[in-house]
Amino acid sequence: MQNFFVVPKKYGLLLIFAAHSRNGMQFSSDVEAARSLQDAFRRLKAEIGRVIVGQQDVVDKLVTAIFCRGHVLLVGVPGLAKTLLISTLADALALKFSRIQFTPDLMPGDILGTEILEDDPATGRKRFKFIHGPIFANIVLADEINRTPPKTQAALLEAMQEKKVTVAGATHKLQTPFFVLATQNPIEQEGTYPLPEAQLDRFMFNLYLDYPSVEEEIAIVKATTGQNTAKASAVMSAQEIEYYQDLILRVPVPDNVVDYAVKLVNKTRVGNSLQPDSVKGLINWGAGPRASQYLVLGAKAHALLHGKHSPDVEDVRAVAVPVLRHRIVTSFNAEAEGITPGEIVRRLLA
Repeated sequence: MQNFFVVPKKYGLLLIFAAHSRNGMQFSSDVEAARSLQDAFRRLKAEIGRVIVGQQDVVDKLVTAIFCRGHVLLVGVPGLAKTLLISTLADALALKFSRIQFTPDLMPGDILGTEILEDDPATGRKRFKFIHGPIFANIVLADEINRTPPKTQAALLEAMQEKKVTVAGATHKLQTPFFVLATQNPIEQEGTYPLPEAQLDRFMFNLYLDYPSVEEEIAIVKATTGQNTAKASAVMSAQEIEYYQDLILRVPVPDNVVDYAVKLVNKTRVGNSLQPDSVKGLINWGAGPRASQYLVLGAKAHALLHGKHSPDVEDVRAVAVPVLRHRIVTSFNAEAEGITPGEIVRRLLA
């Protein structure tokens, strides 16, 4: 019997999906494909867990963003394995990995690539040849992204939004799938350049890594001070990732879920009638429409990865904090009271 995704009519939407195939992957229905995705998700987390101890929520959100074609900003103090987590994810996904160490003297050409003048052996004349920069990879680690000036940070904007780069008037497409996973140190301020809001808005999630528990730290020390160091093996290919990305786009969303996501974002905006009294005067600038898009996309992926065929309001709430907290600019009053953007989002959810 054929399986389908169905959304109840009471939500004002009835969608039915039949079989789909791409890149050699074929399933009798989207429901079967969803089960395959859930199995792949479990295997992927297990493989990452062979290398990374703890940080389960961060791993879940990181994988969720991957399936949503989203970029991620990871914030944490030094030594929490941010870089190791990203490189391990690249190993488990069998993707081309590139690391860029952001420093104050880094230039846009060091990221995007540059043109060089060389001899053309066929004609004997000079010609320009484009040398690809490290941005031409599937997973790009922008390590300590806030240590480079805004001019260099802006070199990532076109790549993150349009999956292409323009150098010397010529446009070059990037490989797919393509993700920028950036790290940032929250405690080091000297010699850093805060990311502009336009750049922050390109990141789907802003994930915070906390210190491990005592038990987790004991396991980390035991695993990293011996001769045998674990390394993740590939459990998924680029073709599978792109198939599952398309699958998530096909997941139907009830009208009430979209309505909840959009109204939640509207509550962050100054002067909006929906804004509750608990956050009035604490926000200078709220989230834009991209936040609503990422809330719905994140909810779809979260639902599918956790065994549901369509998202509900709880799936939106599950991704709300990492989607919204870097899109809210707090006021002086909030800063004076020590109220963070994450706390504001939690008040809105309450």
